[in-house]
Amino acid sequence: MDHRQLGAAGPRVSALGLGCMGMSDLYGPADRAESIATLHAALDAGVTLLDTGDFYGMGHNEMLIAEALGSRRKDVLLSVKFGAQRGPDGAWLGYDARPQAVKAAAAYSLKRLGTEVIDTYRPARLDPAVPIEETIGAIADLVKAGYVRHVGLSEVGVETIRRAAAVHPISDLQIEYSLVSRGVEDGILQACRSLGIGITAYGVLSRGLISGHFAAPAGPRDFRAHSPRFQGENLARNLALVEALRGVAASRGATVAQVAIAWVAAQGADIVPLVGARRRDRLAEALGALPLRLTPADLAAIEAAVPKGAAAGSRYAEAQMATLDSER
Repeated sequence: MDHRQLGAAGPRVSALGLGCMGMSDLYGPADRAESIATLHAALDAGVTLLDTGDFYGMGHNEMLIAEALGSRRKDVLLSVKFGAQRGPDGAWLGYDARPQAVKAAAAYSLKRLGTEVIDTYRPARLDPAVPIEETIGAIADLVKAGYVRHVGLSEVGVETIRRAAAVHPISDLQIEYSLVSRGVEDGILQACRSLGIGITAYGVLSRGLISGHFAAPAGPRDFRAHSPRFQGENLARNLALVEALRGVAASRGATVAQVAIAWVAAQGADIVPLVGARRRDRLAEALGALPLRLTPADLAAIEAAVPKGAAAGSRYAEAQMATLDSER
């Protein structure tokens, strides 16, 4: 397993991370036994970065990870997001990143994860009611107290990144980055690099859209049933891009997913793709992207197949896009 450095002040982690959300939430039912087997397979393959959030299944995801890790906690870096508020019915209620809420959320995550320290702790979104300096200051207090090792950010823009970094060194920004979601290239990536901040890229397969395997959303509780990119003519146009990419992948003896993951990894040694595999076969396919070295000719062919801005529809519905500081 190759490793990459997450920022000047951050840790070294496996060149591919595992995003665990789908094992608990937002993509329809998941098989518990298969989820745990997939986590074990990731550990056995040398994956050292596991990403979760305290609101994934309202704590279920953290407890699932703790069960899967057992005595192997020392083998991984746990990246945890906090702040998203949800109701008993799963409804989204906004964000809370006040200092007291930060510390309370950390206490519950530590307990659910069965660990004494969270490796990287980050607000899931910017709380518009709380200055980022206060939120990062609270995490910095947790670092000083030994409960957190590194401070991260998620889906924030250039100004917020700079203000946060002035309070405490930031290891990495977690943000959506894929062939069909390239907004990070318009200033955010450059700002992170100037400040020595790494990137953990989620959505590298655009929630399965460019995986080469997409069939249909798994019912109304599947996030994709409400995502603009998966609706009507948008979906047809986007799947046409996938077919164009399939031709490029075939020329390299790779799958569509492997080429899409390798493309993200090729955008810089400071970028670690997160894959949301919740089955062992999908994980194995994703790991197959690591030895794939894209040549300049490959990159040009990929760009021709899926030009920047070619995707139809925004990456979230309008109401969710409005919460993204990174999109302002």
